[in-house]
Amino acid sequence: MPYFAYTGRNNRGEPANGVLESTDQDTCAQQLLSSGITPINIRPSATGDTATAGEWGWQRFFRPQVTDMDLMLFSRQMNTLLKAGVPILRGLSGLKEATQNPTFASMLGEILSDLDSGRELSVAMHRHSGVFSAFYLSMLRVGEMTGGLDTVFLSLFYHLEFEKRTRDQIKSALRYPTFVVIAMTAALIVINIFVIPTFAQVYASMHTELPPLTRFLINFSAFTVQFWPLMLASAGALFFSFRLYVNTSTGRLRWDTMKLHMPIAGSIVEKATLARFARSFALTAKSGVPIIQALGVVATTVDNAFVHQRVEQMRDGIGRGESILRAAVASGIFTPVVLQIIAVGEETGELDDLMQEIAEMYDREVEYEVKHLSDRIEPILIVGLGIMVLILALGVFMPLWNLGQTMMHH
Repeated sequence: MPYFAYTGRNNRGEPANGVLESTDQDTCAQQLLSSGITPINIRPSATGDTATAGEWGWQRFFRPQVTDMDLMLFSRQMNTLLKAGVPILRGLSGLKEATQNPTFASMLGEILSDLDSGRELSVAMHRHSGVFSAFYLSMLRVGEMTGGLDTVFLSLFYHLEFEKRTRDQIKSALRYPTFVVIAMTAALIVINIFVIPTFAQVYASMHTELPPLTRFLINFSAFTVQFWPLMLASAGALFFSFRLYVNTSTGRLRWDTMKLHMPIAGSIVEKATLARFARSFALTAKSGVPIIQALGVVATTVDNAFVHQRVEQMRDGIGRGESILRAAVASGIFTPVVLQIIAVGEETGELDDLMQEIAEMYDREVEYEVKHLSDRIEPILIVGLGIMVLILALGVFMPLWNLGQTMMHH
């Protein structure tokens, strides 16, 4: 069905806007009136994303973004409200009035409108998938299935808090290496464009045979000076081609598999992904969701196509009658220690609690590796910088050294 963007006013006289899926404009107007919104303007919309509904022109480019802190605060507040027995509509209305971010307030208003029209909370929030991640929405669906939305919102708060802390630690650890890489790149550009061509003119006046390394540097510098627009365009084309390839199912699977095996960063990605799996599995198991159905939901939360595929293999294996341990071993994504914990949990019936311990164990390992990320990168940068300086020094000064040796012999 087509989408229609609308603007109007609710029962309290406040402005309301959003996007509705309907058969035509008249039906859309009836839906709005039945949900307590008096429509002012209804127009066809090319998309169902309500994030930009009611905004035209440059407004969408200057609106404040929804931050991680907004989502963390929202999750914590929803947990407190639901645990206190406050109805969702009343709680969301109060949060809409209290939030300081106008973009987030507008989004909450659109979610309220969708809930008034009979949609579930996860469906209403899915229409804002640019703000809420797939993991967030999948966990909400788990909460709706099990009746434990308050617990889910608390788990999401802790998850967002951990993700933000990890990102901040990674940024802090990469600050110095990034500065070194930028400085090295700038130095290479300056040397290629200004320094080496000057030395090339000096060497040309000598009329002597140059060492192979010097000839390579001179030719590379000449190529850079002459064809830098082509090199820049090729780099941009390569980047966008990579993005398009990664957006395909095959490309996403291969890229996510490569991320797990990258040097240094691969172990961090793997442990963070498995921590997300263990945490969501523990939540679904503790909520009483059947294990086959739980694994189907959990597979959508891992945010890695390779691990997603292996979790689905686990689900299929258990569906064929295999034990959880046997299916986990066949998946090939768990360490022997984790497999041992799974075996104990399956035998004692406390798999949900032990999976939560696995998630916390992985979280601690990720935090430790992130803290020492800079220590592991710095030696590589030092070696790379030394090799670059050595190549440039030998390439530039070897002809002068050879000339000096020749003059001493004469």
